[in-house]
Amino acid sequence: MKFSISTLLMITLAISCTQAPKEKSAPLIGTWQLISATSTQKDSTVSTFDPKTKMLKLFSDTHFAFFLHDLHQGKDSSNAVFSAGSGLYELTQDSIYTEHLEYCNNRKWETNSFHFVLNINGDTLIQKGVEKIADLGVDHIIVEKYIRVKK
Repeated sequence: MKFSISTLLMITLAISCTQAPKEKSAPLIGTWQLISATSTQKDSTVSTFDPKTKMLKLFSDTHFAFFLHDLHQGKDSSNAVFSAGSGLYELTQDSIYTEHLEYCNNRKWETNSFHFVLNINGDTLIQKGVEKIADLGVDHIIVEKYIRVKK
């Protein structure tokens, strides 16, 4: 059976059109669990990680979401906590990351954007940047370390 060059080109084109483009943010996409966090305000750095809680951060190709809750599912009222938020994000140059917080249980944080640098090394993600909301007096540098959640 003989194939003409045009037939071969058409087959090659058809195959290439069915392959999904590789997402620039593919290493980011998935679920990540917070394992450490710090906040620096002026000259003071404190740990903001509470081992009595669990925080997950999820990334699709366009959106992020975070969920934090206490490990006792609210049964211990002195340690009961729940926090969640979501929105669009932008990732440029594989490390410049901006969150546009659209939804948050703390409504005063909504509609703010936060700028970070991401570093992904294997199954570890480090997010560092400034959270600043003048109306709330929030102005600190955060560093959060996550590990990828395996299926």
